[in-house]
Amino acid sequence: MGTEKSLTPREIVAELDVYIVGQDQAKRAVAVAVRNRWRRQQLPPEMRDEVAPKNIIMIGPTGVGKTEIARRLAGLSGAPFIKVEASKYTEVGYHGRDVESMVRDLVKLSVTIVRAEQQEDVREHAEANAEERLLDALLPQTSTDDARYDSVGPDSESSQAEIRTRTREKLRKKLHDGQLDQREIEIDVQASSEPIAHVFSSVGGEELGAEFQSAMDRFMPKQTKTRRVSVAEAQRILVAEEAEKLLDEDAIIAEAIDRAENQGIIFIDEIDKIAGPGGESHGPDISREGVQRDLLPIVEGTTVTTRHGVIKTDHILFIAAGAFHMTKPSDLIPELQGRFPIRVELQSLGQEDFVRILTHPKNALTKQYQALLSTEGITLKFSKDALERIAAVSAEANRTAQDIGARRLHTVMERLLEDISFNAPDLKKKTIAIDCKLVDERLKDIVEDEDLTKYVL
Repeated sequence: MGTEKSLTPREIVAELDVYIVGQDQAKRAVAVAVRNRWRRQQLPPEMRDEVAPKNIIMIGPTGVGKTEIARRLAGLSGAPFIKVEASKYTEVGYHGRDVESMVRDLVKLSVTIVRAEQQEDVREHAEANAEERLLDALLPQTSTDDARYDSVGPDSESSQAEIRTRTREKLRKKLHDGQLDQREIEIDVQASSEPIAHVFSSVGGEELGAEFQSAMDRFMPKQTKTRRVSVAEAQRILVAEEAEKLLDEDAIIAEAIDRAENQGIIFIDEIDKIAGPGGESHGPDISREGVQRDLLPIVEGTTVTTRHGVIKTDHILFIAAGAFHMTKPSDLIPELQGRFPIRVELQSLGQEDFVRILTHPKNALTKQYQALLSTEGITLKFSKDALERIAAVSAEANRTAQDIGARRLHTVMERLLEDISFNAPDLKKKTIAIDCKLVDERLKDIVEDEDLTKYVL
């Protein structure tokens, strides 16, 4: 799988098709938006600053793939990506999270990504250093050795050193072969500092607390403690410590901020929850509008102070999504609407879509249940008419109750396979065929009782 830089829009859509059925318009929109990030990076600096990201609003009922598109895009883009719920934020001055925290979260994730990459780059060097420390612990230099060297001539001292070197190399070979993994040794490791008590305000308080903790860690002397662990565990601990020593923290922060600013993607789910109906606002609607006004400068482009430095949000890509059952995108304040120029509507899913969802995606529900029950030695086989019947029941439940899209399939499948899953360890028959007759038997009472359908399915 490529990174954001190497994936073309067609390749991005093809990767999304592996997991998500339909919704071609939305897939194309996010694919072009991600590719435009790479295109912008190829421009001359003076033009690059002028090209703003084309933010997207995805509109559609729950369970049609909005969040799944965003989640899979995160794995494809190779860029810092976070998903937030708009309904979790409150306007400044109220108890809750302020909208700037989403940018701080993005930077924090970016630092984590870059640090992991840097650790991988220095891993070979870190492993070599850790191995020497481990051999020192396995074959310590004792005061008895020093006394012996002092009491004998230079030739004896040389032979003792040769013996020690040979012993060390034998231990190294055993270490490589895994023969010492279970042996216990004592090693000196850095002691973790005690966390600072939370004495800061709720708004941005976690950032202040983390920054204060970081400053204290820098100024306080490093303390060590002795631990008795297995050689295998000691090797893991020492490699992590040695890797940390080899990292350039300033370079990591600089690279992380650059990635967050120029490649970062923030997915804002449930944006319809902060949209109020048009007209005069009262009560909760005022708070919703307040969140929109706080969000506006973040999306337009501003600077946000984080524990790692100041970050500009001008070129962060924002993808918003909402069902918009009770509201519509035009109920957002006009200024915020204007910052999301691309709008794509996702379609409701029908029976044919459900059949494809059950079978085609790489993570299809039928494949998940087959894999789970195979751990009990049971083989599940779904007939074509059974899959069509499951899809029909799910589509009908969405029509008569509430349309929750593909999530209805999870409920129907769980109900259908409940007895098999419960009795699986005790079943003597190891191959179970799921056909249309079995589906009707398990779901008949619920399907026929419309009131029961609303509660059970």
